[in-house]
Amino acid sequence: RTELSLRTIRHYEEAGLVIPSARSQGGFRLYTDNDVQRLMVIRRMKPLGFSLDQMRDLLDATDRLDAGTELGAEERENLLERVRGYEQAAGEQVAKLRVQLARAEDFAATLRTRLEQGSPAARA
Repeated sequence: RTELSLRTIRHYEEAGLVIPSARSQGGFRLYTDNDVQRLMVIRRMKPLGFSLDQMRDLLDATDRLDAGTELGAEERENLLERVRGYEQAAGEQVAKLRVQLARAEDFAATLRTRLEQGSPAARA
């Protein structure tokens, strides 16, 4: 469901980002839907260049917001501000990736044009 390898999941487990909710009688790690959602957050953050510490920080903030415990107004706002910071950083990375994609598409089009100009059919 996460398209992550077992090795990658174990790495995130060792880093303390995800903890299996239970183990089967055979010792297999069991993950709940919430665990899978954590892994998906990690999976989405990794290609955007976020570090393990940043992933841990975001997950901590969202865990505390979702815990259902009463938070003071200042603590809640601080947690929300942390999440907003990651949203902004992700948006900045998306913008950079769009620029890179546009450049790659332009480069591919340049090569395609060059190939069309150099093909025997184009010279006929």
